[in-house]
Amino acid sequence: MKARILYYSVALLGVLFLASGGAQVMGQQPATNAPATVDMTLAKPEAEGFSPERLERLHALMQQAVDQKQLPGAVTLLARHGKVVDYRTYGMRDAASGAPMTRDTIFRAFSMTKPVTGVAMMLLYEQGKWLPSDPISKHIPEFAHLKVYKGVDAAGNMILEDPIHPPTMQELMTHTAGFVYGFFGNTPVDKGYLKSGLMQSKSLREFVDKLAKIPLAYQPGTQWVYSVSMDIQGYIVEKLSGQTLPDFMQEHIFKPLGMNDSGFFVPADKRSRFVTIYRSNEKGEVVPAPGFGGDYAAQPPMPSGGGGLVTTAEDYFRFAEMLQNGGELNGVRILSPASVELMSSNHLAANLLTGEFGIGAQVMRPGLGYGYDCAVEFDPAEANLPDGRGTFFWDGAAGTWFWIDPTNDIVFIGMVQRVLGPDSPQVEYQSRSTVYQALVNPKK
Repeated sequence: MKARILYYSVALLGVLFLASGGAQVMGQQPATNAPATVDMTLAKPEAEGFSPERLERLHALMQQAVDQKQLPGAVTLLARHGKVVDYRTYGMRDAASGAPMTRDTIFRAFSMTKPVTGVAMMLLYEQGKWLPSDPISKHIPEFAHLKVYKGVDAAGNMILEDPIHPPTMQELMTHTAGFVYGFFGNTPVDKGYLKSGLMQSKSLREFVDKLAKIPLAYQPGTQWVYSVSMDIQGYIVEKLSGQTLPDFMQEHIFKPLGMNDSGFFVPADKRSRFVTIYRSNEKGEVVPAPGFGGDYAAQPPMPSGGGGLVTTAEDYFRFAEMLQNGGELNGVRILSPASVELMSSNHLAANLLTGEFGIGAQVMRPGLGYGYDCAVEFDPAEANLPDGRGTFFWDGAAGTWFWIDPTNDIVFIGMVQRVLGPDSPQVEYQSRSTVYQALVNPKK
């Protein structure tokens, strides 16, 4: 994938998402233990280093986007040192009925599912079930004979070659293995993804079987291309754990962390809290987008580890705070600090950090690379960002975003419901500038 891809391409992600457990991880709490408790009482911002007056700029930014009808609504949550210092709702959950946005509103996470799948993979890594150096084919034998697309001949047929090396698990975790999504490019490989109905598969098993018949789009390790890699990981989670991906996440992540409103569908008794999703039309008006990403009414036949989850701001805060705290949330340990460090460190070589590769606003460049299922700021100043060193983050096709800043001990969650497009408000990065300008006592 060459150069930066516009936001409206990211929005296409959601369209294609229509579609017994392993040994206890070292240090992880048994599933029978009580879930983590989290104090959501607002702390005084000044006690955690923030200026209350300056935080009003964050509120003004979000309220302006709502008032100007760029966003129907939003929820933002800011925490430092594990204490929630700012938690606001804006606008409406549903514009037609006038239902206000509430803190317990359920959002489509789309690609914010990826870091959750990354944690599921790290749980299995801690059990010794895979290594970054493993060929993917060790765990998916169907991938043992994958070829690589090299071009087309005079008749328009694909020219294929052998991979320079078998794609590895590390490359799978970092979007460098050779896979694509299918709808960001126009090569025969991209067309093969779409023709096969890959993302409409009836199971992850069927998904893998289809993918095994399509060549890699590039030589492993030579490009960074946003891809179905995390959906492949979802299949690996199922195979290595003996559980379905939804069941594994529920038992080992959602239940221990108390993420009661997270999953791959919205049950009937929670549908009233499910946010209406919107998009911009050809006139630039924000209108409902019924069916975008599916109806989430039942457990999907192919649970997407790349973009299938729904969640709330508080649930995702619990997940992010666990990572911020080295894999543990208030006495409930999910991962070891070493595993979180491995997941949140840059694993891209310098030749991939040139600005040539990226997706949406996330451009791989000096100072900003990619870890395991999340972007990583290993040198924020060089990347021209205000966050602390080691910040890791990602976003979703409907505009949701989060970041975790271990240097400043900050977690931020932003939840909105507008499909990203070229005219979307830039609140993801504007929120960073308004948050960090309010951090007037960072040593507190």
